[in-house]
Amino acid sequence: MVRPRDAADVATALGAMGARGAIARGLGRSYGDVAQNGGGLVLDMTAQRGIERFDEDEGILAALAGTSIDDILRAIVPRGWFLPVTPGTRFVTLGGAIANDVHGKNHHGDGSLGDHLVGFELLLPDGQVRQVALASDPETYEATLGGLGLTGIIVRATVRLLPIGTSWTRVDTERAVDLEDLMGRMASDDHRYRYSVAWVDCLARGRSLGRGVLTRGDHATREELPSALARDPLVYSPRMLASVPPGVPNVVTRAAARSFNEVWFRKAPREERGRITSLTSFFYPLDAIADWNRLYGRRGFVQHQFVVPFGQERVVETAVELLSSGGSASFLAVLKRFGPGRGMLSFPAPGWTLALDLPAGQPGLAQLLDRIDRLVAEAGGRVYLAKDARLNPALLPDMYPDLDRWMDARERLDPGHAWRSDLERRLGLGARQRKDALT
Repeated sequence: MVRPRDAADVATALGAMGARGAIARGLGRSYGDVAQNGGGLVLDMTAQRGIERFDEDEGILAALAGTSIDDILRAIVPRGWFLPVTPGTRFVTLGGAIANDVHGKNHHGDGSLGDHLVGFELLLPDGQVRQVALASDPETYEATLGGLGLTGIIVRATVRLLPIGTSWTRVDTERAVDLEDLMGRMASDDHRYRYSVAWVDCLARGRSLGRGVLTRGDHATREELPSALARDPLVYSPRMLASVPPGVPNVVTRAAARSFNEVWFRKAPREERGRITSLTSFFYPLDAIADWNRLYGRRGFVQHQFVVPFGQERVVETAVELLSSGGSASFLAVLKRFGPGRGMLSFPAPGWTLALDLPAGQPGLAQLLDRIDRLVAEAGGRVYLAKDARLNPALLPDMYPDLDRWMDARERLDPGHAWRSDLERRLGLGARQRKDALT
Protein backbone atom coordinates (compact mmCIF):
# COMPACT_ATOMS: atom_id res chain seq x y z
CA MET A 1 0.00 0.00 0.00
CA VAL A 2 1.26 3.46 -0.88
CA ARG A 3 -0.09 6.85 0.16
CA PRO A 4 0.26 9.24 -2.79
CA ARG A 5 0.28 12.93 -1.92
CA ASP A 6 -0.84 14.15 -5.34
CA ALA A 7 -1.54 13.08 -8.93
CA ALA A 8 2.19 12.89 -9.70
CA ASP A 9 2.66 10.38 -6.87
CA VAL A 10 -0.22 8.34 -8.25
CA ALA A 11 1.41 8.28 -11.69
CA THR A 12 4.71 7.16 -10.17
CA ALA A 13 3.00 4.36 -8.24
CA LEU A 14 1.12 3.18 -11.32
CA GLY A 15 4.38 3.09 -13.25
CA ALA A 16 5.62 0.38 -10.91
CA MET A 17 2.31 -1.49 -10.87
CA GLY A 18 2.47 -5.23 -11.42
CA ALA A 19 0.10 -7.67 -13.09
CA ARG A 20 -2.28 -7.62 -10.12
CA GLY A 21 -3.16 -3.99 -10.84
CA ALA A 22 -4.17 -1.24 -8.43
CA ILE A 23 -7.21 -0.10 -6.48
CA ALA A 24 -7.94 3.12 -4.58
CA ARG A 25 -8.74 2.97 -0.87
CA GLY A 26 -10.34 5.51 1.44
CA LEU A 27 -10.79 5.14 5.19
CA GLY A 28 -11.30 1.37 5.15
CA ARG A 29 -14.91 1.22 6.32
CA SER A 30 -16.14 -1.25 3.70
CA TYR A 31 -17.16 -4.58 5.21
CA GLY A 32 -15.96 -6.51 2.18
CA ASP A 33 -12.99 -6.71 -0.19
CA VAL A 34 -13.93 -3.86 -2.53
CA ALA A 35 -10.74 -1.93 -1.64
CA GLN A 36 -8.41 -4.90 -1.09
CA ASN A 37 -5.97 -6.14 -3.72
CA GLY A 38 -3.95 -9.12 -2.55
CA GLY A 39 -0.57 -9.25 -4.28
CA GLY A 40 -1.23 -5.94 -6.02
CA LEU A 41 -1.11 -2.21 -5.35
CA VAL A 42 -3.45 -0.33 -3.01
CA LEU A 43 -3.50 3.47 -3.21
CA ASP A 44 -4.41 5.06 0.13
CA MET A 45 -6.01 8.31 -1.06
CA THR A 46 -6.47 9.93 2.35
CA ALA A 47 -3.45 12.23 1.92
CA GLN A 48 -5.28 13.94 -0.94
CA ARG A 49 -7.84 15.71 1.19
CA GLY A 50 -9.18 19.18 1.62
CA ILE A 51 -12.11 21.42 0.67
CA GLU A 52 -11.20 23.46 -2.40
CA ARG A 53 -14.34 25.56 -2.77
CA PHE A 54 -17.38 26.20 -0.62
CA ASP A 55 -20.03 28.52 -2.01
CA GLU A 56 -22.08 29.38 1.07
CA ASP A 57 -24.68 31.27 -0.97
CA GLU A 58 -25.42 28.53 -3.48
CA GLY A 59 -24.58 25.52 -1.30
CA ILE A 60 -21.96 24.05 -3.62
CA LEU A 61 -18.89 22.29 -2.26
CA ALA A 62 -15.84 21.01 -4.17
CA ALA A 63 -13.36 18.78 -2.35
CA LEU A 64 -10.56 16.34 -3.03
CA ALA A 65 -11.73 12.74 -3.03
CA GLY A 66 -9.74 11.78 0.07
CA THR A 67 -11.66 14.27 2.20
CA SER A 68 -13.79 12.58 4.85
CA ILE A 69 -17.45 13.25 5.43
CA ASP A 70 -16.43 14.18 8.96
CA ASP A 71 -14.17 16.97 7.65
CA ILE A 72 -16.88 18.19 5.31
CA LEU A 73 -19.53 18.32 8.04
CA ARG A 74 -17.25 20.23 10.40
CA ALA A 75 -16.88 22.87 7.71
CA ILE A 76 -20.46 23.15 6.45
CA VAL A 77 -22.82 22.48 9.38
CA PRO A 78 -21.88 25.63 11.37
CA ARG A 79 -22.63 27.59 8.19
CA GLY A 80 -26.10 26.15 7.74
CA TRP A 81 -25.53 23.31 5.28
CA PHE A 82 -25.61 19.51 5.38
CA LEU A 83 -24.80 16.73 2.96
CA PRO A 84 -27.90 15.79 0.95
CA VAL A 85 -27.19 12.09 1.56
CA THR A 86 -24.99 10.52 4.21
CA PRO A 87 -24.27 6.90 5.17
CA GLY A 88 -24.28 5.67 8.75
CA THR A 89 -20.71 6.78 9.51
CA ARG A 90 -18.84 10.05 9.05
CA PHE A 91 -15.57 8.21 8.59
CA VAL A 92 -15.68 7.52 4.87
CA THR A 93 -14.08 9.54 2.09
CA LEU A 94 -15.92 11.48 -0.56
CA GLY A 95 -14.34 9.37 -3.30
CA GLY A 96 -15.28 6.13 -1.57
CA ALA A 97 -18.83 7.37 -1.06
CA ILE A 98 -19.17 7.97 -4.81
CA ALA A 99 -17.49 4.72 -5.85
CA ASN A 100 -19.98 2.84 -3.67
CA ASP A 101 -22.88 5.25 -4.33
CA VAL A 102 -23.77 5.49 -0.66
CA HIS A 103 -27.36 5.83 0.48
CA GLY A 104 -28.87 7.03 3.73
CA LYS A 105 -32.11 7.23 5.67
CA ASN A 106 -33.67 9.44 3.00
CA HIS A 107 -33.30 7.36 -0.15
CA HIS A 108 -37.07 6.94 -0.47
CA GLY A 109 -37.30 10.66 -1.20
CA ASP A 110 -33.85 12.02 -2.06
CA GLY A 111 -32.02 9.12 -3.70
CA SER A 112 -28.32 8.39 -3.21
CA LEU A 113 -25.28 10.66 -3.14
CA GLY A 114 -24.95 10.29 -6.91
CA ASP A 115 -28.22 12.16 -7.39
CA HIS A 116 -26.66 15.29 -5.91
CA LEU A 117 -23.30 15.53 -7.67
CA VAL A 118 -22.46 18.43 -9.95
CA GLY A 119 -19.64 16.27 -11.29
CA PHE A 120 -16.27 14.70 -10.55
CA GLU A 121 -12.81 14.19 -12.00
CA LEU A 122 -11.71 10.66 -12.91
CA LEU A 123 -8.06 9.63 -13.30
CA LEU A 124 -7.60 7.05 -16.05
CA PRO A 125 -4.68 4.58 -16.30
CA ASP A 126 -2.90 6.65 -18.97
CA GLY A 127 -2.77 9.65 -16.63
CA GLN A 128 -5.61 11.50 -18.32
CA VAL A 129 -8.06 13.21 -15.96
CA ARG A 130 -11.59 13.18 -17.33
CA GLN A 131 -14.21 15.72 -16.30
CA VAL A 132 -17.39 13.74 -15.69
CA ALA A 133 -20.93 15.06 -15.34
CA LEU A 134 -24.25 13.33 -15.90
CA ALA A 135 -25.31 15.70 -18.68
CA SER A 136 -22.07 15.61 -20.66
CA ASP A 137 -20.79 12.07 -20.07
CA PRO A 138 -23.67 9.92 -18.76
CA GLU A 139 -22.04 6.57 -19.52
CA THR A 140 -18.87 7.28 -17.52
CA TYR A 141 -20.94 8.90 -14.77
CA GLU A 142 -23.27 5.93 -14.39
CA ALA A 143 -20.44 3.37 -14.67
CA THR A 144 -18.33 5.08 -12.00
CA LEU A 145 -21.22 5.79 -9.61
CA GLY A 146 -21.30 2.56 -7.61
CA GLY A 147 -18.58 1.21 -9.92
CA LEU A 148 -16.45 -0.05 -7.00
CA GLY A 149 -13.35 1.92 -8.06
CA LEU A 150 -12.93 -0.17 -11.21
CA THR A 151 -13.42 2.59 -13.80
CA GLY A 152 -10.70 4.93 -12.49
CA ILE A 153 -9.61 6.93 -9.47
CA ILE A 154 -11.94 9.72 -8.40
CA VAL A 155 -9.70 12.74 -7.82
CA ARG A 156 -12.17 15.40 -6.71
CA ALA A 157 -15.92 15.96 -6.72
CA THR A 158 -18.47 18.76 -6.48
CA VAL A 159 -21.67 18.28 -4.46
CA ARG A 160 -24.90 20.22 -4.07
CA LEU A 161 -25.59 20.68 -0.36
CA LEU A 162 -28.80 20.75 1.68
CA PRO A 163 -29.67 23.94 3.60
CA ILE A 164 -30.44 23.49 7.30
CA GLY A 165 -31.48 25.94 10.01
CA THR A 166 -29.99 24.05 12.96
CA SER A 167 -27.63 21.21 13.80
CA TRP A 168 -30.49 19.27 15.38
CA THR A 169 -33.14 16.85 14.17
CA ARG A 170 -36.82 16.53 15.07
CA VAL A 171 -37.55 12.84 15.57
CA ASP A 172 -40.73 10.77 15.86
CA THR A 173 -40.44 7.24 17.31
CA GLU A 174 -42.96 4.41 17.51
CA ARG A 175 -42.93 0.71 18.29
CA ALA A 176 -44.34 -1.89 15.92
CA VAL A 177 -45.57 -5.20 17.32
CA ASP A 178 -44.42 -7.33 14.35
CA LEU A 179 -42.90 -7.07 10.87
CA GLU A 180 -46.25 -6.61 9.10
CA ASP A 181 -47.11 -3.75 11.43
CA LEU A 182 -43.67 -2.20 10.93
CA MET A 183 -43.72 -2.35 7.14
CA GLY A 184 -47.31 -1.12 7.04
CA ARG A 185 -46.40 1.99 9.03
CA MET A 186 -43.44 2.70 6.76
CA ALA A 187 -45.40 2.18 3.55
CA SER A 188 -48.24 4.46 4.62
CA ASP A 189 -46.34 7.35 6.20
CA ASP A 190 -42.68 7.45 5.09
CA HIS A 191 -43.54 10.05 2.44
CA ARG A 192 -44.26 12.52 5.24
CA TYR A 193 -40.65 12.38 6.48
CA ARG A 194 -37.28 13.16 4.92
CA TYR A 195 -35.59 10.43 6.99
CA SER A 196 -36.89 7.02 7.99
CA VAL A 197 -35.18 3.95 9.46
CA ALA A 198 -36.37 0.97 11.47
CA TRP A 199 -34.57 -1.36 13.83
CA VAL A 200 -35.81 -4.95 13.58
CA ASP A 201 -35.60 -7.59 16.27
CA CYS A 202 -34.42 -10.62 14.28
CA LEU A 203 -34.55 -12.90 17.32
CA ALA A 204 -38.21 -12.36 18.20
CA ARG A 205 -40.50 -15.26 17.40
CA GLY A 206 -44.16 -16.16 17.07
CA ARG A 207 -46.58 -13.26 17.04
CA SER A 208 -43.69 -10.85 17.71
CA LEU A 209 -41.68 -11.93 14.65
CA GLY A 210 -39.93 -8.91 13.18
CA ARG A 211 -41.13 -6.46 15.82
CA GLY A 212 -39.26 -3.18 15.60
CA VAL A 213 -38.70 0.44 16.47
CA LEU A 214 -39.40 2.98 13.74
CA THR A 215 -37.54 6.29 13.84
CA ARG A 216 -38.38 9.10 11.42
CA GLY A 217 -37.63 12.78 11.29
CA ASP A 218 -36.30 15.89 9.62
CA HIS A 219 -33.98 18.76 10.33
CA ALA A 220 -35.30 20.86 13.20
CA THR A 221 -36.00 24.55 12.69
CA ARG A 222 -34.72 27.18 15.10
CA GLU A 223 -38.25 27.78 16.35
CA GLU A 224 -38.54 24.14 17.39
CA LEU A 225 -35.46 24.24 19.64
CA PRO A 226 -35.65 24.86 23.37
CA SER A 227 -34.24 28.26 24.34
CA ALA A 228 -30.93 26.81 25.59
CA LEU A 229 -30.20 25.25 22.20
CA ALA A 230 -31.59 28.15 20.15
CA ARG A 231 -28.80 30.44 21.39
CA ASP A 232 -26.30 28.57 19.17
CA PRO A 233 -28.48 26.58 16.77
CA LEU A 234 -25.69 25.44 14.44
CA VAL A 235 -23.18 24.27 17.03
CA TYR A 236 -21.42 21.14 15.82
CA SER A 237 -18.77 19.34 17.87
CA PRO A 238 -19.10 15.54 17.61
CA ARG A 239 -17.23 13.55 20.24
CA MET A 240 -16.19 10.00 20.92
CA LEU A 241 -17.85 8.72 24.07
CA ALA A 242 -15.96 5.44 24.45
CA SER A 243 -13.46 3.14 22.81
CA VAL A 244 -13.40 -0.66 22.72
CA PRO A 245 -9.89 -1.92 23.57
CA PRO A 246 -8.16 -4.61 21.50
CA GLY A 247 -8.40 -8.23 22.58
CA VAL A 248 -12.00 -8.11 23.79
CA PRO A 249 -13.64 -11.55 23.46
CA ASN A 250 -16.82 -11.84 21.41
CA VAL A 251 -19.65 -10.46 23.51
CA VAL A 252 -22.27 -10.75 20.78
CA THR A 253 -23.57 -14.16 21.79
CA ARG A 254 -27.12 -15.33 21.16
CA ALA A 255 -28.03 -14.86 24.80
CA ALA A 256 -26.52 -11.35 24.89
CA ALA A 257 -28.18 -10.36 21.61
CA ARG A 258 -31.55 -11.65 22.77
CA SER A 259 -31.27 -9.70 26.05
CA PHE A 260 -30.12 -6.56 24.22
CA ASN A 261 -32.98 -6.78 21.74
CA GLU A 262 -35.53 -7.16 24.51
CA VAL A 263 -34.20 -4.15 26.40
CA TRP A 264 -33.87 -2.04 23.24
CA PHE A 265 -37.45 -2.75 22.22
CA ARG A 266 -38.92 -2.18 25.69
CA LYS A 267 -37.07 1.07 26.31
CA ALA A 268 -38.31 2.62 23.07
CA PRO A 269 -41.47 4.71 23.53
CA ARG A 270 -44.67 3.27 22.14
CA GLU A 271 -45.13 6.61 20.43
CA GLU A 272 -43.17 9.83 20.80
CA ARG A 273 -43.35 12.96 18.66
CA GLY A 274 -40.94 15.81 18.19
CA ARG A 275 -37.92 14.76 20.26
CA ILE A 276 -34.96 17.06 19.51
CA THR A 277 -31.81 15.03 18.80
CA SER A 278 -28.35 16.02 17.64
CA LEU A 279 -27.28 15.29 14.07
CA THR A 280 -24.54 12.95 15.23
CA SER A 281 -26.73 10.82 17.46
CA PHE A 282 -29.42 10.53 14.79
CA PHE A 283 -27.21 9.85 11.77
CA TYR A 284 -24.06 8.35 13.28
CA PRO A 285 -24.82 6.57 16.58
CA LEU A 286 -22.00 4.01 16.24
CA ASP A 287 -19.40 6.71 15.56
CA ALA A 288 -19.57 7.60 19.24
CA ILE A 289 -17.82 4.29 20.07
CA ALA A 290 -14.37 3.93 18.57
CA ASP A 291 -13.51 0.44 17.27
CA TRP A 292 -16.99 -0.87 18.10
CA ASN A 293 -16.34 -3.79 15.74
CA ARG A 294 -14.02 -5.29 18.38
CA LEU A 295 -17.11 -6.29 20.33
CA TYR A 296 -17.38 -9.20 17.88
CA GLY A 297 -14.01 -10.61 18.94
CA ARG A 298 -11.16 -11.69 16.72
CA ARG A 299 -13.38 -13.49 14.20
CA GLY A 300 -15.29 -10.31 13.46
CA PHE A 301 -18.67 -10.10 11.80
CA VAL A 302 -20.36 -10.35 8.43
CA GLN A 303 -22.67 -7.61 7.24
CA HIS A 304 -25.29 -8.68 4.75
CA GLN A 305 -27.56 -6.16 3.05
CA PHE A 306 -30.12 -6.81 0.35
CA VAL A 307 -32.94 -5.01 -1.41
CA VAL A 308 -36.06 -6.57 -2.95
CA PRO A 309 -38.74 -4.80 -5.00
CA PHE A 310 -41.98 -3.56 -3.49
CA GLY A 311 -44.43 -6.41 -3.68
CA GLN A 312 -41.77 -8.89 -2.55
CA GLU A 313 -42.21 -8.26 1.17
CA ARG A 314 -42.41 -12.02 1.70
CA VAL A 315 -38.66 -12.27 1.05
CA VAL A 316 -37.94 -9.87 3.92
CA GLU A 317 -40.30 -11.84 6.15
CA THR A 318 -38.67 -15.14 5.17
CA ALA A 319 -35.20 -13.77 5.85
CA VAL A 320 -36.29 -12.63 9.32
CA GLU A 321 -37.93 -16.03 9.95
CA LEU A 322 -34.71 -17.84 8.96
CA LEU A 323 -32.61 -15.62 11.22
CA SER A 324 -35.03 -16.02 14.12
CA SER A 325 -35.40 -19.79 13.81
CA GLY A 326 -31.64 -20.17 13.46
CA GLY A 327 -30.99 -18.02 16.52
CA SER A 328 -28.58 -15.77 14.60
CA ALA A 329 -27.10 -13.32 17.08
CA SER A 330 -27.88 -10.03 15.34
CA PHE A 331 -28.63 -6.93 17.34
CA LEU A 332 -28.09 -4.58 14.40
CA ALA A 333 -30.80 -5.18 11.79
CA VAL A 334 -31.93 -2.11 9.87
CA LEU A 335 -34.93 -1.83 7.53
CA LYS A 336 -35.44 1.04 5.07
CA ARG A 337 -37.32 1.86 1.88
CA PHE A 338 -35.53 2.78 -1.34
CA GLY A 339 -36.43 4.87 -4.35
CA PRO A 340 -34.90 4.48 -7.85
CA GLY A 341 -31.15 4.03 -8.34
CA ARG A 342 -28.92 5.60 -10.97
CA GLY A 343 -25.54 3.90 -11.45
CA MET A 344 -25.12 0.72 -13.48
CA LEU A 345 -23.86 -1.16 -10.41
CA SER A 346 -25.52 1.03 -7.79
CA PHE A 347 -27.14 -0.99 -5.06
CA PRO A 348 -30.36 0.99 -4.45
CA ALA A 349 -33.51 0.07 -6.36
CA PRO A 350 -37.16 0.74 -5.49
CA GLY A 351 -38.08 -1.58 -2.65
CA TRP A 352 -37.22 -2.78 0.85
CA THR A 353 -33.65 -3.05 2.10
CA LEU A 354 -32.57 -5.03 5.16
CA ALA A 355 -29.03 -4.77 6.57
CA LEU A 356 -27.76 -7.33 9.09
CA ASP A 357 -24.64 -7.55 11.28
CA LEU A 358 -23.91 -11.19 12.13
CA PRO A 359 -20.97 -12.62 14.10
CA ALA A 360 -18.67 -14.57 11.80
CA GLY A 361 -18.30 -18.25 12.55
CA GLN A 362 -21.88 -18.95 13.58
CA PRO A 363 -22.76 -22.55 12.65
CA GLY A 364 -24.70 -22.67 9.41
CA LEU A 365 -24.29 -18.94 8.69
CA ALA A 366 -22.85 -19.40 5.19
CA GLN A 367 -25.67 -21.73 4.15
CA LEU A 368 -28.30 -19.42 5.63
CA LEU A 369 -26.98 -16.38 3.76
CA ASP A 370 -26.67 -18.38 0.53
CA ARG A 371 -30.32 -19.30 0.86
CA ILE A 372 -31.32 -15.68 1.43
CA ASP A 373 -29.24 -14.63 -1.60
CA ARG A 374 -31.10 -17.07 -3.83
CA LEU A 375 -34.47 -15.82 -2.60
CA VAL A 376 -33.37 -12.23 -3.20
CA ALA A 377 -32.16 -12.98 -6.73
CA GLU A 378 -35.35 -14.87 -7.62
CA ALA A 379 -37.39 -11.88 -6.40
CA GLY A 380 -35.48 -9.47 -8.64
CA GLY A 381 -33.41 -8.04 -5.79
CA ARG A 382 -29.69 -7.69 -5.12
CA VAL A 383 -27.05 -7.57 -2.40
CA TYR A 384 -24.85 -4.56 -1.65
CA LEU A 385 -21.43 -5.28 -3.18
CA ALA A 386 -19.69 -2.67 -1.01
CA LYS A 387 -20.48 -4.84 2.01
CA ASP A 388 -20.16 -8.25 0.37
CA ALA A 389 -17.38 -10.79 0.94
CA ARG A 390 -19.06 -14.05 -0.06
CA LEU A 391 -21.66 -13.75 -2.86
CA ASN A 392 -21.93 -16.60 -5.37
CA PRO A 393 -20.84 -14.93 -8.65
CA ALA A 394 -23.40 -16.92 -10.62
CA LEU A 395 -26.14 -14.76 -9.03
CA LEU A 396 -24.61 -11.46 -10.05
CA PRO A 397 -26.18 -11.10 -13.54
CA ASP A 398 -29.66 -11.70 -12.11
CA MET A 399 -29.08 -9.15 -9.37
CA TYR A 400 -27.51 -6.47 -11.57
CA PRO A 401 -29.22 -6.39 -14.99
CA ASP A 402 -26.89 -3.61 -16.21
CA LEU A 403 -23.79 -5.74 -15.56
CA ASP A 404 -22.92 -6.28 -19.25
CA ARG A 405 -23.43 -2.57 -19.95
CA TRP A 406 -21.09 -1.73 -17.07
CA MET A 407 -18.46 -4.19 -18.29
CA ASP A 408 -18.57 -2.61 -21.76
CA ALA A 409 -18.08 0.83 -20.22
CA ARG A 410 -15.22 -0.44 -18.09
CA GLU A 411 -13.50 -1.92 -21.15
CA ARG A 412 -13.56 1.48 -22.84
CA LEU A 413 -12.27 3.33 -19.77
CA ASP A 414 -9.67 0.73 -18.71
CA PRO A 415 -8.97 -1.70 -21.58
CA GLY A 416 -5.80 -2.97 -19.90
CA HIS A 417 -7.58 -3.60 -16.57
CA ALA A 418 -5.18 -1.56 -14.49
CA TRP A 419 -7.84 -1.24 -11.81
CA ARG A 420 -8.15 -4.56 -9.97
CA SER A 421 -9.44 -5.70 -6.60
CA ASP A 422 -10.08 -8.88 -4.68
CA LEU A 423 -13.82 -8.31 -5.14
CA GLU A 424 -13.36 -7.95 -8.90
CA ARG A 425 -11.49 -11.26 -9.13
CA ARG A 426 -13.86 -13.05 -6.75
CA LEU A 427 -16.96 -12.04 -8.71
CA GLY A 428 -15.38 -12.34 -12.16
CA LEU A 429 -15.74 -8.67 -13.08
CA GLY A 430 -12.34 -8.47 -14.74
CA ALA A 431 -12.90 -10.48 -17.90
CA ARG A 432 -15.19 -10.11 -20.89
CA GLN A 433 -15.26 -13.91 -20.95
CA ARG A 434 -17.25 -13.87 -17.72
CA LYS A 435 -20.39 -15.34 -19.27
CA ASP A 436 -18.40 -18.18 -20.87
CA ALA A 437 -16.68 -18.90 -17.57
CA LEU A 438 -19.98 -19.20 -15.75
CA THR A 439 -21.70 -21.41 -18.35
